[in-house]
Amino acid sequence: MTLGVGIVGGGKHGERYLRHVADVPALRLVALCRRDRARGEAQARTYGCRYHGDPERLIDDPDVGVVVLVVPPTLNARLAVRAAQAGKALLIEKPLATTLDACREIAMAVTAAGVAAMVAHTLRFNAVVATLRAALASIGPLHAAAITQRFEPSTLDWLDRREIAGGGIILHTGVHSFDLLRYLTSGEARRVRAHANRVATRDTEDNFGAAVEMESGMTALVGGSRATAGRSGAVELAGRDGQLVGDHVHGLAALLVGRERRALVVGEPVPTVVAALGEFAAAISQRRAPAITLADGAAAVALAEACYRAIRSERPEAVERL
Repeated sequence: MTLGVGIVGGGKHGERYLRHVADVPALRLVALCRRDRARGEAQARTYGCRYHGDPERLIDDPDVGVVVLVVPPTLNARLAVRAAQAGKALLIEKPLATTLDACREIAMAVTAAGVAAMVAHTLRFNAVVATLRAALASIGPLHAAAITQRFEPSTLDWLDRREIAGGGIILHTGVHSFDLLRYLTSGEARRVRAHANRVATRDTEDNFGAAVEMESGMTALVGGSRATAGRSGAVELAGRDGQLVGDHVHGLAALLVGRERRALVVGEPVPTVVAALGEFAAAISQRRAPAITLADGAAAVALAEACYRAIRSERPEAVERL
């Protein structure tokens, strides 16, 4: 038996989900909603599914059992609550929401409805991330961490419109790094100090750096830029007995001990959207919690929100909990 999937959002990231649903045998694409009707109808013809002009109609479609939200995060709370109340399972592209309060609203609706829900922090499925996590024991207790992502300026106009995007790189890319920080260190953040600026953007920040104090006492550095010509995704984990370094964009990982550097074998690149869809389908069929919970998604948003508060106050700010 396959699960009928309805995808809300068919833009740059939504197209990836449309393309890859067919790669998960347990899922079947049945409906698409996109604000641009002409493009949405063309995509529906391409992928052999129905087109709905508004998300509520897609949510109410009786053939849709799983709703995938790939929309600006300012829309997530309203649509997620509506889908949960309709009894539909939810896969939500990160960030889960723009504020921790909105995350709470989603979590309350999901809990009340008893539906499955997962946040698509897809970098957890990256081959380099998996390699580094598997090698953590080789460097002993962690003492420090640094995670950065750098990209070219975005071509998506709405990303630089705060009323739609809800924030800039801290919210839209930083949450990936915040989630990796928690995933790789198995720790929670206590306080954060942050700075951000605008290089190529007008309304939202496109560069940031944050110093995160973890509950263990360890300090982690997290940063990002959307104002460079090259892409990178650097991860550095320093332990008592050595260091792990990697780049999840370029597929590189290594173990450093003293002055010696040993390359780690990284498997074939993982299509992370396929992996996320597959994990969610498996969680539903096995009636278990998915690998990435709403609490995980909310924790990343809470770190982003603390960064924004720290930028405004110019002092360290506490990271709230769901």
